[in-house]
Amino acid sequence: MSGKNKINLFLFLILPVSLWAKTAPVEIGDTIIAVEEPAGIIVSDKPTVLQDSILIANFFQMAGKCPIDSAIIRAALFLLNTPYVAHTLEINKEEKLVVNLHETDCTVFVETCLALARALQSAQPGVDNFMRELKRMRYRNGFIDGYISRLHYTSDWLYDNRGKGIIDDMTCALGGRRIKPDVHFMSDNYTKYTGLVNHPENVQSIRAIEQEINARGNYYYIPKQEIAQHQSLIRNGDIICFTTATPGLDISHLGIAYWHKKQLTFIHASSTAKKVIVNPESLVDYCGATKTNTGIMVLRPLSVNEE
Repeated sequence: MSGKNKINLFLFLILPVSLWAKTAPVEIGDTIIAVEEPAGIIVSDKPTVLQDSILIANFFQMAGKCPIDSAIIRAALFLLNTPYVAHTLEINKEEKLVVNLHETDCTVFVETCLALARALQSAQPGVDNFMRELKRMRYRNGFIDGYISRLHYTSDWLYDNRGKGIIDDMTCALGGRRIKPDVHFMSDNYTKYTGLVNHPENVQSIRAIEQEINARGNYYYIPKQEIAQHQSLIRNGDIICFTTATPGLDISHLGIAYWHKKQLTFIHASSTAKKVIVNPESLVDYCGATKTNTGIMVLRPLSVNEE
């Protein structure tokens, strides 16, 4: 049985229908299955919602031990139809770890899938390990120390998590070209961010972080016109970062690479579809149709024992 068919059978047989309130048919491979919308939220200073604990525990039980790439795909498919909501982390007056399983944006979706996959590889998969992994990858050096400690720019997230051994930047090895970062979007548009507009002292701090990012010279991207010639080297579960021509911004969107019906596409929290979907277009076509997209970075998640 092929890997794709195994995933289809896995989802068809054991998705926890009893945990959900709504059902929507979704096509996965050649099988129509019922995938419902998740519900619940975990905030670090509040008790864990029972439904979330059950949902996370059921994912671990269902997924079983498997390689990191398979685990990420299973997590991504498990979260299909989760509603898209922008700024899902901006809910606290003070910076706290937020785990949101009933709504997501593109960054939170990728972090959630990666944290689920890494916790699955631990000796005792569970909510605590999941939250530990999420905190470690979301914050600089894995510590929460205010709004500025969160890794807001994807290029900064990449740099920090590569240093932790959580991901490997494959872009150069896949034929990428060197790119010089020039981020300044947050400091230029600080009124768009509650953590900056409510705390003006953070604006200078975020500007200093931007300058530090811009001083780094080890970033690469694959221009969108060249993706087709390199895409055969992209694997299921790789993190796709979409580079952008928007002034001051490095990455405009994130997704998870997925070979579907012999076509490379990606799973993502879509602001257009308003939910997590398997993108109907190929990766190449999606990039070509997005005017502001300039190309992609490709990050490869590392197994816990590869750190």
